[in-house]
Amino acid sequence: MDAIMSLFTDPATYRLMTIVILSVFLGIEVISRVPSVLHTPLMSGANAIHGVVIIGAIIVMGEAASDDYLALVLGFLAVILGTLNVVGGFVVTDRMLEMFGKKKKK
Repeated sequence: MDAIMSLFTDPATYRLMTIVILSVFLGIEVISRVPSVLHTPLMSGANAIHGVVIIGAIIVMGEAASDDYLALVLGFLAVILGTLNVVGGFVVTDRMLEMFGKKKKK
């Protein structure tokens, strides 16, 4: 219990928590002011960032010890969920771009 309490009294922890909280508020403000025309390009950029997350998860899994099952399972879940997020983002982006395309005549 003392280790947990010392973590919250550390000034570096307060600085990091302050940065995370301010980042959340800044992100909310930035996203809420984006015009709807720019949502598709921003989603494509987010998909590229998630691709970097997948590569990071693969690297972490590769560096984990073979007997560290927790790291391996969490890394595997990170790769699977990151891949689903990227694929889903591209599917949604593709469907949104189809809405702006010309209508096909029958």
